[in-house]
Amino acid sequence: MPELPDVTIYIESLETKLKGERLETIRFASPFLLRSVSPTLEDFQGKKVLGFQRIGKRIVFALQEELFIVLHLMIAGRLHWKNPGAKIPGRLGLAAFDFSNGSLLLTEAGTKKRASLHFVRGREGLKEFDRGGLEVFEATPDEFRAALLRENHTVKRTLTDPRLFGGIGNAYSDEILHRAKLSPLKQTKLLTVGEVERLYAATRETLQEWVDRLRSETKDGFPEKVTAFRKEMAVHGKFGQPCPVCGSKVQRIVYAENECNYCARCQTNGKLLSDRSLARLLKADWPKTIDELEAGGLRRF
Repeated sequence: MPELPDVTIYIESLETKLKGERLETIRFASPFLLRSVSPTLEDFQGKKVLGFQRIGKRIVFALQEELFIVLHLMIAGRLHWKNPGAKIPGRLGLAAFDFSNGSLLLTEAGTKKRASLHFVRGREGLKEFDRGGLEVFEATPDEFRAALLRENHTVKRTLTDPRLFGGIGNAYSDEILHRAKLSPLKQTKLLTVGEVERLYAATRETLQEWVDRLRSETKDGFPEKVTAFRKEMAVHGKFGQPCPVCGSKVQRIVYAENECNYCARCQTNGKLLSDRSLARLLKADWPKTIDELEAGGLRRF
């Protein structure tokens, strides 16, 4: 799912190409994309784009007469800048936003179409899309601490909760926690003052570094290769590969449709976190530490 760094670069690129341009029309290939009924498409046609903003992981198009388009790319939604009137791809295409200088295509991989588009009239209407999460670049250390400790959950769940923090998802939370040298399963109520301070710094540094990296990659073009799995990442999507800090193999916990990646040596004092399904399968053969695993702790596998 595109997260804060990816959405930021999308918005910067859209500002460059579309600010001041008039929206001619939107062509829909999927009837399920548009999730609102008022205002209508006709209200947006011919309106000038005034700018863009981010609400959490959502992209907001601001047009004349206080009209807004709110786009959530969800997991597999992606944007592509093409020549005017470009054809919507048959299998992946959801919509095309047509302007005189080009067409912005929206695609979504996979069979589950989750991306959503809302038409909104008036700035007040945008409030329903704001889950209330703290924007970390705008937050003081005290504000960050208050959001982090508001509820008692694992630090991984807390960072990715849109009611607590805006724009952070599965991928960048893995990177943040690795930099902060914190276990993803540590309960927030057990964090020390020093760990909270470390996490605050790691969150801001990690996100800013990735914004800068993606900005440098995109330059004057358009971000066509948005992905949650990048070779420069330290642990996310790197299961079984060496940690760039200590060299130990990156571990994972699989849950629902996601997995959490971490380094046992850097983040959990060498302890292996239990992957429930695998631990149930291996039972007594489940290794407890990275040392045991590297010494051949999986005796039957």
